[in-house]
Amino acid sequence: MASIINSKMTDFSVQAYHNDNFKTVTQNDLKGKWSVFFFYPADFTFVCPTELGDMADKYAEFQKMGVEVYSVSTDTHFTHKAWHDASETIKKIKYPMLADPTGHLSRFFGVYIEEAGLAYRGTFLVNPEGQIKLAEINDNGIGRNADELLRKVQAAQFIAANPNEVCPAKWKPGSNTLKPGLNLVGKI
Repeated sequence: MASIINSKMTDFSVQAYHNDNFKTVTQNDLKGKWSVFFFYPADFTFVCPTELGDMADKYAEFQKMGVEVYSVSTDTHFTHKAWHDASETIKKIKYPMLADPTGHLSRFFGVYIEEAGLAYRGTFLVNPEGQIKLAEINDNGIGRNADELLRKVQAAQFIAANPNEVCPAKWKPGSNTLKPGLNLVGKI
């Protein structure tokens, strides 16, 4: 299986439910900014609202960092609206909810489950140049943590601004980084 890391974002055009409206989102909306694609199996399910609610609670922090969040499922934009209207948790969402009923985005990111027509829980970070810098895929019974994603985005942005440094395990902004080189080999 080939890695998707550092590959370029695909061309796409999908419908979305966002701020009480339907709109079209394309690859052009990503240009010049950081983007998180947050795939989940389906609306009106069990683990999904806990994750999307967690992301909604952290959305303002992502926005302050110049990051747009896109949740994505194979449901339609109409189903996203119905779920938004029916669920107190989903009503908190301010980020675009992308509809991928054809599975185009899900297949590109490698999360599409052909026999079910659903997506695995996939999390992807795209940089302002359109390259994928983070890729994680979970089985559908394993929920994700928005705090950990926020930390990883902070690390990716730090590395982009400081290409001669790397962020060690559990790195947080303000913590020490590492400068790879011969003098560091075997010293950690």
